[in-house]
Amino acid sequence: MRKLLAATLGVLSAIGGFVDIGDLVAASQAGARFGMGHAWVLVLGVVGICAYADMAGRIAAVSGRAVFDLVRERLGPRVALLNLVASYLVTVLTLAAELGGVALALQLASRVSYLLWVPVAAFAVWLVLWRMRFQLMERVFGLTGLALVIFAVALFWLPTDWPELARGALHPQAYGQGWGAYWFVAVALFASTVSPYEVFFFSSGGVEENWTAADLADARTSVLVGFPVGGFLALSLVATATVVLHPHGASLSSLDEVALPVVLAFGGVGLAIAALAFFAVTFGAALETGLSAAYAAAQYFGWQWGKRVSPREAARFHSVLLVSVLLGVLVLATTVDPVRLTEYMLIVSAVALPLTYLPILIVANDRTYLGDRVNGRMSNLLGAVFLVVIVAASVAAIPLAVSTGMGR
Repeated sequence: MRKLLAATLGVLSAIGGFVDIGDLVAASQAGARFGMGHAWVLVLGVVGICAYADMAGRIAAVSGRAVFDLVRERLGPRVALLNLVASYLVTVLTLAAELGGVALALQLASRVSYLLWVPVAAFAVWLVLWRMRFQLMERVFGLTGLALVIFAVALFWLPTDWPELARGALHPQAYGQGWGAYWFVAVALFASTVSPYEVFFFSSGGVEENWTAADLADARTSVLVGFPVGGFLALSLVATATVVLHPHGASLSSLDEVALPVVLAFGGVGLAIAALAFFAVTFGAALETGLSAAYAAAQYFGWQWGKRVSPREAARFHSVLLVSVLLGVLVLATTVDPVRLTEYMLIVSAVALPLTYLPILIVANDRTYLGDRVNGRMSNLLGAVFLVVIVAASVAAIPLAVSTGMGR
């Protein structure tokens, strides 16, 4: 039980990265349009984020300091400032999309316009960030988000052709939609699995929980349980959309349509569970992105930070939290579609990925901070190979977005 509870930080981190509002739609859209053809992207993302989250957790446990804090010290304030500006912009845009996702989930349950739910969602997120203890927060929303497993259960209830699913995963096809659109979706899905705020949140969460070198086993459990769980849930979304929507050439763009496979399998009960799952994963992602924005700013400027200290002692940290939530509300006040917003954010995120992951690889090999706990050969091999993939995705993101009209 202790090991399972230790994994909840990884579960919350993974849910924020793998199955936020954009991925609820993007994963289902991928399944509807290309079947299981993007399963390899999720597998690749899980392997990569596990490798780098393990580094980030080890850095936090051994040094007692968060990754962004050490990046500024190791690479200098100018490089870290570039990282801060890029990550804060992406994270706040993501926060806006997640707040919109919470509102859309509430709209699904109540049929009241999501725009009326936005201020309610923002206030609830800020209240939890201000008042709820970190460990309670991660356990409540990390574990509640597991309700999304209803999509995996639905696969066994629906008339699923398992050999056909396997063939689709092993032999991707464009299905007449063009390979450009296929690769655009691949880059967007990949960016969603390795969003920069994931490692910042995970590393800072380790400091919040006072990890030490003695906690390295728990940190690794959190990585090896939490992130694969997130990848599995995202893969379930792809698979159910493949079974229900792909044979009809359907396309989708709303949470109602994302929930359709579960509704077909379990009726009104399935819809209720799906609505709860959508609320939990988007609310958890909003908490994660809000904290990540404040973590990055506070660690760069050397302010007191964290939920482990009182708001009075970390006033500037909590001020950044509040400002970030308000900025998210202002973005949504333009009536921009939260799903469309997330699609654009994923492309911006893909471009910024190398600024996050290269510094982590550098710090993870610095004996000044980690002593004999620096990366081994296997960690460096995985890190280097994955970094090449990240750079390729970063370079390809904008040309693919322009040439395919955002994958349309």
